Amino acid sequence: MDFPPWIQRAIQARLDELTARIEHDPELSRVRGETDEAFEALFAGEGINQTPEYIEWENRYIVRKGIENERLYMQGLRDGIQLTFSLLGQSMLVEKGHETDLS
Repeated sequence: MDFPPWIQRAIQARLDELTARIEHDPELSRVRGETDEAFEALFAGEGINQTPEYIEWENRYIVRKGIENERLYMQGLRDGIQLTFSLLGQSMLVEKGHETDLS
């Protein structure tokens, strides 16, 4: 099932808004800073993937991505639930309107 273009645009706008919000999140800014520091330390030496700096950078990067993905997932879940309730509410209003017309 393809969504109509207006729904696709609304979903994309919501994703853009959430991405911007996540980019400015204080906790993620801190984690990004730590990741960047670990990444810079990574290239200060040789044998990159065997160094403690590389392992530190990789660990911080995985944590950062995990936090970002979790927040996107949870917001998507909330948005989906809200959309479902809205659509169900509209559906119920339409059904009640038909029942009233038949009375």
